[in-house]
Amino acid sequence: MNRILYILLLLSITLLAGCKKEPVPPDDEPEIPTVTAAMARDTLYDVMNHWYLWYDLIPAVNKEDYDNPEELLEALRNKPDDKWSFVADYDEYNAEMSASFVGHGYRIGIDTASLARIALIYKNSPLYAAGVRRGWIVKKINGVDVAPLLIAGGTAYSDLIGPPTAGITNTFIFQKPDGNEVTIKSTKQNFKINSVLHCDTIHLKSGAIAGHLVFESFLSSSKEELEQAFSYFVNQSVTELILDLRYNSGGYLDIAQQLASYIAGNSNAGEVFTRLLYNNKNSLHNSTLNYLSTSHSLGVPRIVVITSDYTASASEAVINGLKPLINLVSTGSTTYGKPVGAKGWPCGKKYWFNLISVRMVNSKGEGDFYDGFAPDRDALDDIVYDFDNRKEMCLSEAIHYLETGSFSDKNKSLPFKPTKVFPEKQSLINNAYIRNK
Repeated sequence: MNRILYILLLLSITLLAGCKKEPVPPDDEPEIPTVTAAMARDTLYDVMNHWYLWYDLIPAVNKEDYDNPEELLEALRNKPDDKWSFVADYDEYNAEMSASFVGHGYRIGIDTASLARIALIYKNSPLYAAGVRRGWIVKKINGVDVAPLLIAGGTAYSDLIGPPTAGITNTFIFQKPDGNEVTIKSTKQNFKINSVLHCDTIHLKSGAIAGHLVFESFLSSSKEELEQAFSYFVNQSVTELILDLRYNSGGYLDIAQQLASYIAGNSNAGEVFTRLLYNNKNSLHNSTLNYLSTSHSLGVPRIVVITSDYTASASEAVINGLKPLINLVSTGSTTYGKPVGAKGWPCGKKYWFNLISVRMVNSKGEGDFYDGFAPDRDALDDIVYDFDNRKEMCLSEAIHYLETGSFSDKNKSLPFKPTKVFPEKQSLINNAYIRNK
């Protein structure tokens, strides 16, 4: 115990090294000391040797052989299990987790006909304001056929649209669903993304009303968005739910707890949502997140979840946590497979360390889903159609299940490949994050 306290004290001193306040005149702003790469490297080494989930498997290295924390992390990373720990810029990480986005505000995908289409678009984005919607064909960007660039891979596409910098203008040629082409000049802006991509109700043949929620990420701002969505569902007397997590790659685990609580209902308040299990140095920190009592509880007996290989981490925790409580079925493609989460450590105001530090298991102790969750029915991420179009294959299968108790036969034997979707910029939202209290 004394050694643990000593290490924790050492880490605290190290982490604060870049933020130590020197005496200043009372009326002056305190000067924030500069955190050097060497200081950050040393801090990372200490943190990993205490908190890293696989601390006992990291190789013995001389930390002074590495110039910065990024290089040291690559040397210490437990390969191949850990594909997710990273070192980020402090401001960049915190901006993204607070829903700040710089760009045009879309993701682009390749459909079965090898056409580039808008797969996702944020409602506060410049392109959404210009009328662009999911399903539109992207024919050219800056005069270049974009589909071949995406299919070929490499950096040609990202080079074409430029860095995530406000003020950069790109010219898009779209083909709308009616066949007409439109040219739109769009300038990258800084805006707040919406986690709720779509929220509506669907009237089933039985007369029951199903809620339909397309949810993209678990961010700080997502709490209010979820409150609004489930308040709407409660007011509409929703008794069934289709939860679309196909583009949800993670975020804050407490927001995942909130979402799961709305679904599970107040009758399950206090039951285990997920258990957080640290390494043997930190087993005293093991904790449990329980289902919450909420004012917008649905308490549905069953749910259809739409998934893809972008469904990861915190969104998989929602699936895993709900499975013991309610009848949960899924359609789409196999999820990513990430049953571990990360804690974050700031190093001054320059670096942010996100290190895998915890395993997540449900009330039955189940949690080793490194191969992902396979869907009960394969279905294509049908980017030809918008999220609310009943022709969209995943939505069609979800509705069929709620109306009949089974999936359709029409897609049963079709070999589906996951639809490849390309982000406008690289995202840091790829973990289940445990917030520091």
